[in-house]
Amino acid sequence: MPKIPASQGGKSSGRSGAPRGGGGGTATAAPRTKPIGKARVSRKALTQFTSQLSTLQDAGLPIVRSLKILGGQMERGPFKSVVVDVTDEVESGSPLSEAMSRHPGVFDGLYTNMVKAGEAGGVLDVILARLSGFMEKAERLKKKIKGAMVYPVVVGSVTVAILLLIMVFVVPKFEEVFKSLPGIGELPPLTQFLQAFSRFLLDRWYIVLVILLLLFGAIKGIGMTRGGRRFYDRVKLRLPIIGTLVRKVVVARFSRTFGTLISSGVPILEALDICRNTAGNTVLEDALDKVRESITEGGTIAEPLGESGIFDDIIVNMVDVGEETGELDKMLIRVADNYDEEVDIAVGSLVSIIEPLLIVFLGGAVFLIVLGLFLPLLKLIQSVDQRAG
Repeated sequence: MPKIPASQGGKSSGRSGAPRGGGGGTATAAPRTKPIGKARVSRKALTQFTSQLSTLQDAGLPIVRSLKILGGQMERGPFKSVVVDVTDEVESGSPLSEAMSRHPGVFDGLYTNMVKAGEAGGVLDVILARLSGFMEKAERLKKKIKGAMVYPVVVGSVTVAILLLIMVFVVPKFEEVFKSLPGIGELPPLTQFLQAFSRFLLDRWYIVLVILLLLFGAIKGIGMTRGGRRFYDRVKLRLPIIGTLVRKVVVARFSRTFGTLISSGVPILEALDICRNTAGNTVLEDALDKVRESITEGGTIAEPLGESGIFDDIIVNMVDVGEETGELDKMLIRVADNYDEEVDIAVGSLVSIIEPLLIVFLGGAVFLIVLGLFLPLLKLIQSVDQRAG
């Protein structure tokens, strides 16, 4: 992490997050005509920026000076351009949240709404620290899942490659041997199937490629529709073993997002809208729509969540208690922490199950191929023995 310059003086009133230039900014925002930015940056870079900005604000530096320090130490690239543009807008009088909202590819609704809440409450440094912690935990969870999937994907890819090599290079050689052997007779069904499949791969490989491309396109196309995404999301939640992991990840992300937004002072309906837009699962999105309707009608949050089928009874009860005691944010963060630990356990269990399954699959496939190739030879040896006898 780049070194952050220390504050030159005690804390100032700059912690409120009100736009102030290094030498004093204007009081009213100047209209901006620059189009909304489409630049995108890595989550790691954004998390680091947020953490450093929080530290500088906690040290009492004016917001414009903090932004200029961070922008100045960045390497040339899309993120630096975004930070420079945000700095210019804030220096001209725009609120930080408004300046950031012009770059949705970098600062999403969750980010800008939390910054807005920090500006309104005069606790921008606290909100930024909370946001940084949220992003770090979310990124850590994402890396755990990706890291756990690396081994199965690699082993699965190697398995498929080995089987293709055997079918394309080994089986044709045995077919030539079988043809050259006199009196071998009719080959076993398994051997005939292997030879036919091998010839198909050699002579009609483009058909396999077209089928795979069409299948991939169809899956992607269906996934782009609302109904298709809902179908996929429901299937993912109901899959054995994997479904449990998906559900825990969805619940952990929602709980941490919702709890962080509420504890930061974001209005509950706005927080629900943000959670819905960042849910990543249509089943949860539908549940949050029902939660919003329940709140506007004077109902509770817990009941619609319980009806969704995603949340366990213990979580629903914790949310219910949180609503009654006014500590909903604390309950949600506690749920997120617990589920983060359960995700670790679920990921470990998934990997421990996938490893032997892949080994059994590879061993079984190789065994069938070897059996299919050597059955004719065994048949030939038996026939020779019979003739000799």
